[in-house]
Amino acid sequence: MVDVTVEKAEPVIDRLVVVGLGLIGGSFAKGLRESGLCREVVGVDLDPQSRKLAVELGVVDRCEDDLAKACVGADVIQLAVPILAMEKLLAKLAQLELGQAVLTDVGSAKGNVVRAAREAFGSRLPNFVPGHPIAGSEQSGVEASNAELFRRHKVILTPLAETDPAALARVDSLWRALGADVEHMQVERHDEVLAATSHLPHLLAFGLVDSLAKRNENLDIFRYAAGGFRDFTRIAGSDPVMWHDIFLANREAVLRTLDTFRSDLDALRDAVDAGDGHQLLGVFTRARVAREHFSKILARRAYVDAMNSNDLIFLANPGGRLSGRIRVPGDKSISHRSIMLGSLAEGTTEVEGFLEGEDALATLQAFRDMGVVIEGPHHGRVTIHGVGLNGLKPPPGPIYLGNSGTSMRLLSGLLAAQSFDTVLTGDASLSKRPMNRVANPLREMGAVIETAAEGRPPMTIRGGHPLKALNYTLPMASAQVKSCLLLAGLYAEGKTTVTEPAPTRDHTERMLRGFGYPVTVEGATASLESGHKLTATSIEVPADISSAAFFLVAASIAEGSELLLEHVGINPTRTGVIDILRLMGGDITLENQREVGGEPVADLRVRGAKLKGIEIPEALVPLAIDEFPVLFVAAACAEGRTVLRGAEELRVKESDRIQVMADGLLTLGVKCEPTPDGIIIEGGPIGGGEVHGHGDHRIAMAFSVASLRASAPIRIHDCANVATSFPNFLALCAEVGIRVAEEGKS
Repeated sequence: MVDVTVEKAEPVIDRLVVVGLGLIGGSFAKGLRESGLCREVVGVDLDPQSRKLAVELGVVDRCEDDLAKACVGADVIQLAVPILAMEKLLAKLAQLELGQAVLTDVGSAKGNVVRAAREAFGSRLPNFVPGHPIAGSEQSGVEASNAELFRRHKVILTPLAETDPAALARVDSLWRALGADVEHMQVERHDEVLAATSHLPHLLAFGLVDSLAKRNENLDIFRYAAGGFRDFTRIAGSDPVMWHDIFLANREAVLRTLDTFRSDLDALRDAVDAGDGHQLLGVFTRARVAREHFSKILARRAYVDAMNSNDLIFLANPGGRLSGRIRVPGDKSISHRSIMLGSLAEGTTEVEGFLEGEDALATLQAFRDMGVVIEGPHHGRVTIHGVGLNGLKPPPGPIYLGNSGTSMRLLSGLLAAQSFDTVLTGDASLSKRPMNRVANPLREMGAVIETAAEGRPPMTIRGGHPLKALNYTLPMASAQVKSCLLLAGLYAEGKTTVTEPAPTRDHTERMLRGFGYPVTVEGATASLESGHKLTATSIEVPADISSAAFFLVAASIAEGSELLLEHVGINPTRTGVIDILRLMGGDITLENQREVGGEPVADLRVRGAKLKGIEIPEALVPLAIDEFPVLFVAAACAEGRTVLRGAEELRVKESDRIQVMADGLLTLGVKCEPTPDGIIIEGGPIGGGEVHGHGDHRIAMAFSVASLRASAPIRIHDCANVATSFPNFLALCAEVGIRVAEEGKS
């Protein structure tokens, strides 16, 4: 494949011929002529005025009205004529001596083009590369030619089984030179996808406008039509002749898509007729978020593919002290579990304080994909219409979980016992994280689970395999693995018990009890038996202590600070960060302690203090596992040495948090030494510099806090994933006095 990375490249083909100089053909010709990749660009068009304009406007070097003359010596011939004219054009080309010229086209339906090509050329098709640019403009004709038309637009190539890889690579490279995002797809798949995404909406718009226009009250209908009607029917203003051609060319795929839609429309009609509000709510809630959800999946892939061009940088300026009172977002762990258990409960569960970050939203969308009706979130409020333990339905495709390891690990336990297959996928970061720690014990229970190399996602979970209870001792403390196995135990025959080597967060056990499911906890062992049910309840999600940790450390290290953090969850399996900061000399008091929905809650008052280095007790490590990145910053600001051991789990989080934090601290002039299961940090001055978040939200936020004691600004690269756990982090920083913002924004 030709790699084109400069504005004006060395010519790689001698002669490009473009047949049909409308918007698409003209833009293709003009873009490649300006790129310098072609020594000569020749246009062919039946209209004399178009040929004249094409030369005058610099779209082509020269124009011909004679196809045979134009194609002499051609390296690539682009066919940009109306789709129903393609058959005659291909027949004419088949009569010419084209040598090794590569043929390609721009038609929006590929099946009929390929059929016509086979009829014309027989077995002489190795140099034919069907294509379809998904781009356009309200303008038309050669005068609308735009060299930038295809930049950042999809172009789908549909090579045939006999297509020469060199021919495919040549056409691919030409589109990429125009800035297009090129994908390869089978002909049949292309026509099915376009029938659904483009052809059906146009058919519906044409049909609706025509239907309404024929009615007696048509004037009033159009007089009072609001924005939604105008938006939907705008595409009925498209070129009727072009769309007539497209529907005839792709009629088989359009009919299949139309039949499916008609079936769904009949189901909607039946729901309206029967007054079935639940069915309507399901359709409407899924549809409301569908476009955003799929856009997020596509954007995440593009973000990962081109990380450098999408680098979100935080600029953290030195100094400052904290004051005021804030409430950080809801607890992510509890938000995840509220969706999972609420979906499997019988009845309607109301959730307040739900964390509207990407991770928890990934869990919410997963259950929508499996047929659960979920209203919201709106200002932290979610209403879940539970389907019972056995009411989930097969998702329409792979379940995409973004960057959320919690979602993937906990869901694997629930899904291992379902009657249907599921595939769990995620972004590039999640795809590197180990899943055998849940897959292996689930396999011991009878689950059939396939993973990629080294136990990494995607995870394929085969349905229909009964589970048997397991008595399992965790090799390392992990709330996610414990929760996964307990959730699988809801379906397993017998009594499932999980014993952990050290205490971890117990939100799953508490919330199961809150939903009326009996769970026994004796010392380090939690157990449950199948055969009970979950009953809907109300849940108030407390503020997340993991999010509060950034401000606990910030106020501790900034002299003269006093900050109140409201309604923070102080579950004893999560308060390691408070205990560690107090051992270092931190001034943190708990006020207004209370219990909300089975979870202990308090307001945390924190004041600036002189911290000292400590050896962190290993018993506290599992109770602060997510808070260590910012605790490393506290250690860097403390007097003396801080030593952490027994925290090897930090190396398999969203990043290797031990190594990544060590690299950043060393860059800022802090003396530290990573060890296999921890780190040694010598407190001292913090300088400025460039550090990297490595796509890990907690790393980015920890270095933002470090700026309070820095002597110069800290630029933090790769911060886009902060939204996964703390959507309003920057706003709260500004509110309390931490001087960090997106670079380029005040």
